[in-house]
Amino acid sequence: MRVAFRKYHRLIAITVCLPLIVTAASGVAMTLTTEWFHQNESTEFLLKVHTFQIFGLSAIFPILNGLGLICLILTGLSMTNLLSRRRKPKQRSELP
Repeated sequence: MRVAFRKYHRLIAITVCLPLIVTAASGVAMTLTTEWFHQNESTEFLLKVHTFQIFGLSAIFPILNGLGLICLILTGLSMTNLLSRRRKPKQRSELP
């Protein structure tokens, strides 16, 4: 089962990597240009990149980004055994 989750995790990570990097980098850059440098023109462009309006994907992209992250979290947690039940250790019977 772990091998299957590792396979899916790798596939999802490769697919979602670039859009997540673009979203994170443009979000940080947008905050920097707004708060530190006070450049509203750059902020408007970065907002279009951040929401993928520049490619016409602003309606579906946040949903795909969120689903990709949820899948990565679930497959990653399943590989760490955090979601599995813990078995009670067998108690040794006392010898007389």
